[in-house]
Amino acid sequence: MTESLGLVQVLDGLAIGVFSGAVAGLLGVSPGGVLVPALALMPGLGQHDAQAISLAAQLMPTSLAGFLRYRVSGHGAAWRTVVWISLGFLGGAYLGARGAHGMADATLRWMFVGYLLVLAALVVLKSPASRAAGEGTVPADEPRGSAVALVVVGIVAGASSGLLGIGGGLAITALLTVALHYSQHRAQAVSLAINALPLALPAVFVYASLANGLPWVLLACVVVGLWAGTAMGARFATRLEERALRKYFLVLVVCMALLMAYRAAGSA
Repeated sequence: MTESLGLVQVLDGLAIGVFSGAVAGLLGVSPGGVLVPALALMPGLGQHDAQAISLAAQLMPTSLAGFLRYRVSGHGAAWRTVVWISLGFLGGAYLGARGAHGMADATLRWMFVGYLLVLAALVVLKSPASRAAGEGTVPADEPRGSAVALVVVGIVAGASSGLLGIGGGLAITALLTVALHYSQHRAQAVSLAINALPLALPAVFVYASLANGLPWVLLACVVVGLWAGTAMGARFATRLEERALRKYFLVLVVCMALLMAYRAAGSA
């Protein structure tokens, strides 16, 4: 990865950061689901490069502003939930990054597509009864999933983060709502809280140690954009109903899957 960037690339990095942050704040997911496909489209960046930049950008607590916005609106995250998911996330992120090293760019892109489609299927298959539960209400407490279940959520999210460079927020939000019956707002708040922690550090260390460094200027532009975009997205999200948030979440997943499929097919 090279450090030579022109004005166009700098502006592209800022724009990608703002848009990814806005989506993250709006849908309570880590910005990697948008960052990776967008960065992979930039000339000179391969899939491994895009994933490394995405993970490194997410080491900064760019989602903190979004989480605080959710908390002020009554959608907090219990420390117990955050701790157990985080413990699983750390181990999963390291293992996922090690697995990504030996894979070709095209393989990672198609795995990215498959992962997103699985998440979309989980959201679609969520029972109508659980969709209706809590619609338009704010539960006083989070569902108390077992420690084992929360650690498993963390492992899955961490492994997807390290393997695909996406941060794991999509998996956290989908698994908490579908498997553990969290409300959409609550699951998104938990996701943002976890993504404010530097849990992707083991994965970034693996990527950086196997590459020729990171493009720090581009990375800084992306981080600045993420700070601004996440706060704006979260502010808008707290004004939306559960049904609208789930719909936007599903649309995002499908669109990102189609974009990465296009990129993978073009490189075949």
